Amino acid sequence: MDILNIATTLIVLAAFFGYLNARFLKFPDAIGLMLIAIVLSAVTIMVGSVFPDILEFEKELVTKIDFKEVLLDGFLSIILFAGALHTDLELLRTMRGPILMFATLGVLLSTFLVGGMTFVGFQWLGLDIPFIHCLLFGALISPTDPIAVLGILKNAGVSKVLEIKIVGESLFNDGVGVVIFMTIFSVAHLGSGEMNSGNIALLFFEEVGGGILLGLGLGYFAYFLMKSIDNYQVEVLITLAIVLGGYWLARHLHFSGPLAMVVAGLMIGHERFRSGGMSGITETYIDKFWELLDLSFNAILFVLIGLELIIISLNGQYLLAGLLAIPIVLLARYMALFFPIRLFKKRLGLAPQTGIMMTWGGLRGGISIALALSLTASMSRELLITVSYIVVVFSIIVQGLSVGRLAKRYRKSLEAAGQSSD
Repeated sequence: MDILNIATTLIVLAAFFGYLNARFLKFPDAIGLMLIAIVLSAVTIMVGSVFPDILEFEKELVTKIDFKEVLLDGFLSIILFAGALHTDLELLRTMRGPILMFATLGVLLSTFLVGGMTFVGFQWLGLDIPFIHCLLFGALISPTDPIAVLGILKNAGVSKVLEIKIVGESLFNDGVGVVIFMTIFSVAHLGSGEMNSGNIALLFFEEVGGGILLGLGLGYFAYFLMKSIDNYQVEVLITLAIVLGGYWLARHLHFSGPLAMVVAGLMIGHERFRSGGMSGITETYIDKFWELLDLSFNAILFVLIGLELIIISLNGQYLLAGLLAIPIVLLARYMALFFPIRLFKKRLGLAPQTGIMMTWGGLRGGISIALALSLTASMSRELLITVSYIVVVFSIIVQGLSVGRLAKRYRKSLEAAGQSSD
C-alpha cells in the first residue's frame, strides 16, 4: 500500500466517520471520530476469523503508517499553529505565571509521581518492570495533549479564564514533556553514566530556549513579509511556508518545533500583527484556511488513534495495568497542580475547584501514543503502548464527554459563591 492509497483511505474514513458523527452521534468531532474508529477496529478483530481479508487490510493500513512520524513530524506543527493562531494572547499573558509552572514544574513532578505509583502498581499486578521504564511512562503520559484539548474544550462550554489556563498549559507543556521524555529515554538506553546534569541542562535550554527564539524569529519574519504586500493568496501561502519550513528548520537545529509553532502562531494571531500586517480580506482568508486545516488534520488524527486498537496487545495483565493507570495519572496530575494553584490562588483569584477542573480537563491524546510507539522493545514497549492507549481512550471519551457537565457545575458553584467565571 503506497502513500497515496493510505492518504486516500484515511481521508475517506475521516469524511465518512465525520458524517456518521454529525448525523447520528453528535459528539464533539474528536470524540465521535475516534469512537467510531475504535468500534470499527473492534468489529474487525471479532470478524477477522471469518473475513481475514478485512482484518489484514486494516492491519496493513495501520502498520504501514509511522504514527510517531505522522504526528510529531507532520500533523503537530499545523495543528499547534492553528490552535495558537486563535488563542487570546493578552488573556494568556495574565495567566503566564501559573501556565509556566503547570508546563514545567507540573509536568516534571507528574512524571515522577506517575512513575513511582505505576512502579508499585505494576509490581502488585506481578509485572516486573524496571523503575526507569515506569518513569518513561510518566514522562509520555504527563503532558496534556494540545490537540485533544483544543478539539474538545471549544465545545465544552468552559469559561474563557479556565479555558486559557488549560489550553495555554497544553500548548506549552508538550515541548517540555518531550524534552523530559527524551532525557529519560537516553538514560534508559545509554545508562545513567552517559548522562549528567550538564547534558540535561544543555538539552533543555537548546530545545526549549531555541524553540521559543525560533518562533519569535519566524513571527517577525512573517510580519515583515506580509506587511510589505497586500495579496491574500500569497499571504496565506506565507503562513503555510512559515509553519512547514519553520518546523523543518527546528528539527535540523535540534530546537523544539512544537514550541516554535506555538510562539509563531501566537504572534501572527495577535491583534497588533493583524492590524499592522493584514488587510481585512487577508485576515478572513487566513483564519478560514487554518480552521479548515485544523479540522481536517484533527479528523484524520483521531481516526488514526482509533485504528491503532488493531495493534494493541489484549493481554489480560496489560489491560488491568491500563485500568490501574487511569486513577494514578489523574491523581498525579491533581497533586502536581496543587502547589502552583495554591501559589497563584489569591493573586489571580483562582476558584477552589480549579484543580479538579484542570485535572479532569487535562486530556491526553496522540502525543502520548506517538511517544509510546517510539520506545524500543527492551523498554517494556508492548506493555506501555497498551497502558498508554487505555489512558488516552479513557481521557478523550470519558473525560471529554463529561468535562462540559463538570464545567456547568463549576460555573454554578462560582455563581453561588458570588464569583465570576469569565
